[in-house]
Amino acid sequence: MRVEAYLLLAAAVFGINLLPAFGPPTWAVLVLFHLNGDYWLPGLVVVGAVCAASGRLVLAMVTRRLGKRLPARWRVNAEAAGERLAANRGRSLAGLALFAVSPVPSAQLFEAAGLMSVRLLPLTAAFFAGRTVSYTVYSKTADTLSETDTGETLLASITSPWGVVLQVAMLVGIVLLGRVDWGHVGRERPVA
Repeated sequence: MRVEAYLLLAAAVFGINLLPAFGPPTWAVLVLFHLNGDYWLPGLVVVGAVCAASGRLVLAMVTRRLGKRLPARWRVNAEAAGERLAANRGRSLAGLALFAVSPVPSAQLFEAAGLMSVRLLPLTAAFFAGRTVSYTVYSKTADTLSETDTGETLLASITSPWGVVLQVAMLVGIVLLGRVDWGHVGRERPVA
């Protein structure tokens, strides 16, 4: 396989992972490349996982930067949510696990992480590790998937009613993240 083919794969995966919502799942793109090219499976998986993680990291960093333009109260609430998450080791580990193996769209998870001002590199590393495993599984089963229309699978993944509802729900979740006063949630109120 020529270097140009891997560069095209890298650009496609990186670009898709910059999308804030409604992008096709990376695993489906990798399967498409695998079925239509002569890619060495470990190379396909590593390039896919590195570029997916890099794209999501850039998405989180851009979201963090754009978040500075949001109203101050919203930013304070989102950062308080991040502080609460980081302050509890169990919640932090659960958050890392969510990034590693979550079946929900990862774009909104990274956007929320960017807005909450949490450390992005551990999340990206967990995401990379989880995606390396899942991309290997999907790519190894690509021959079975080849009996179905890959184009239909890609289109269905971003246009199915459940997929659209999930994407919209995740976006609403990001909006609600900054509307909740996380600094006071769960704390006892003083008796007047």
